[in-house]
Amino acid sequence: MKFFIGIFMIVMANSIMAQVEKVEPPNWWVGFTDNSLQLLIKGEGIGQATPEIDYKGVTITGVTSGDSPNYLFIELTIDKDTKPGSFKIVFKVDKRKKYTYEYTLLQRIRPAEDFIGFDGADVIYLITPDRFANGDPSYDIVKGLKEQGVDRNNDYARHGGDIKGITEHLDYIHDMGFTAIWPTPVLTNDMPRTSYHGYAMTDFYEVDPRFGTLNDYKELSDKARQRGIKLIMDQVANHCGSEHWWMKDLPFKDWVNYQEDFAEHKPLNTSNHRRTTNQDPYASKFDKDLMHKGWFVSAMPDLNQRNPFMARYIIQNSIWWIETLGLGGIRQDTYPYSDKDFMAIWAGAIMNEYPNFNIVGEEWSYNPLLVGYWQQGAKNKDGYQSNLKSTMDFPMQRKIVEALNETEGWDTGLVKIYEGLANDFYYANPQLIMAFADNHDMDRIFTQLNKDFTNTKIALGYLLVLPRIVQIYYGTEVLLENSDKPGDHGLIRKDFPGGWPGDTVNAFTGEGLSVAQLEMQQFLKKVLNYRKTSEAIHKGKTVHFAPENGIYVLARIYDNETVLAILNKNQNQASLSLDRFKELGLSGKEVRNIITGARFIVDKELILSEKGIVLLTTKL
Repeated sequence: MKFFIGIFMIVMANSIMAQVEKVEPPNWWVGFTDNSLQLLIKGEGIGQATPEIDYKGVTITGVTSGDSPNYLFIELTIDKDTKPGSFKIVFKVDKRKKYTYEYTLLQRIRPAEDFIGFDGADVIYLITPDRFANGDPSYDIVKGLKEQGVDRNNDYARHGGDIKGITEHLDYIHDMGFTAIWPTPVLTNDMPRTSYHGYAMTDFYEVDPRFGTLNDYKELSDKARQRGIKLIMDQVANHCGSEHWWMKDLPFKDWVNYQEDFAEHKPLNTSNHRRTTNQDPYASKFDKDLMHKGWFVSAMPDLNQRNPFMARYIIQNSIWWIETLGLGGIRQDTYPYSDKDFMAIWAGAIMNEYPNFNIVGEEWSYNPLLVGYWQQGAKNKDGYQSNLKSTMDFPMQRKIVEALNETEGWDTGLVKIYEGLANDFYYANPQLIMAFADNHDMDRIFTQLNKDFTNTKIALGYLLVLPRIVQIYYGTEVLLENSDKPGDHGLIRKDFPGGWPGDTVNAFTGEGLSVAQLEMQQFLKKVLNYRKTSEAIHKGKTVHFAPENGIYVLARIYDNETVLAILNKNQNQASLSLDRFKELGLSGKEVRNIITGARFIVDKELILSEKGIVLLTTKL
């Protein structure tokens, strides 16, 4: 009889727990500056329940039922002296019926000031995880998910790369000289097709099982940190995937924008992508609304950050991942598409908790006025302050490509980057802007430069001495390109050679690489590893000289270290008179070629034997 009573009690307990389907965030911590916490509770009929908590230091300060009866939002205050531990949340429906859920408050592992964000000393390796390396083939197929299997012959299918694949190659990343990694999203993306890219998330608190587990993600962060490599998380505040679990039962009538059209199966309003409406003093309300409220694409519902519960949800989700993984930064996708007032609150909330952290926002604009608008400290006419330290330097990316593809003229060629860099007068903090040659959404730089090997070296060498944070896309070091299909995202995100068993070319070991690929890999390795310890590049003064006769010179100077970059577009031997550069104080000093190691005394003239980039340093 006791056996049957025990079984009955277990069944009843499971039945009670089953009424609470989700609690988000799934756990929290004690000791935050902001001691409030919002819990999203999902469960059948849970909106009718009255929650109770009996735990010292934790107080319920507000309870709100959703428009759906299956949601309850609980506002908590966690006193500064609250001890970490677990407690029960009791949900009372009536005198006879109640549900319980055990919630945990953890001790923070590191003090807030030890979360150090990326800065001008960092070079970030951008990785598309599905296309980098397959560390555990057992993750390739996960039953129950909508997109099944791997097909490396299909550019838009999953190829099987995963988190373990990145972890296994951290030594390669470290030895190359990178100091941070930015994997594109690895959270669950249970969409029926092209789920590999990760930007249509269907669960903001779950690692996609085809990429691995939460423990795999933590291991990546821990092992990267042990090598001095920061982990940057790619987050999306603007939208989710149309298969997100809440889309079948939305908490409020305004949880996503144009929700009524979605509910009634009407044609959806997609964004007009007119990002200038954020700054345009003449922009119509119609254009502004469609920009911010329109869905990014029809498969990506636009999150309504004007709903205070959604706003709090997004902020807490970011903090949860920072704390869980010990992040070294966030890259925020589609930054200007979200409600800009909310984004200032979001960034401010994070920086308030982590004063040494960093966030970079994606503003895909070639207009430096728009890029500069989003950086904290900008003197915007409308008074807007973003609380965002970094944004992305699309203007310089375009200038680099134009400068190298164009023939030299008064207003063409190298003058493009000379004048592009001159735009730094406008930026509040140019050395915290993120520069790059290409990324996961645009043609690879080797393709953009018409597969010109020398121009690609010039582009990357110049990039790495700029007063910027720098990002390099995986595979750039071995000249991955997509010239067969310009603009094709699937090919832009092609597999890294050697990331899969049986690959005939292995870029991790150098096996099977062409002479040009090996030369580019070694070139980048030398520049990156020099840059790691170069205070002149990290924080030095920048001086550059107007291009003349197809040659452009830029210097970085700090104390006794000067780094000189000489960009030469002349096909034949050229002579560079050093009279113009006397202010740099190099005359009579010994310098070293960063790439070849050759040393010489600076005299009146420098002979440039061929087209390319010369990188010199006074640090011997």
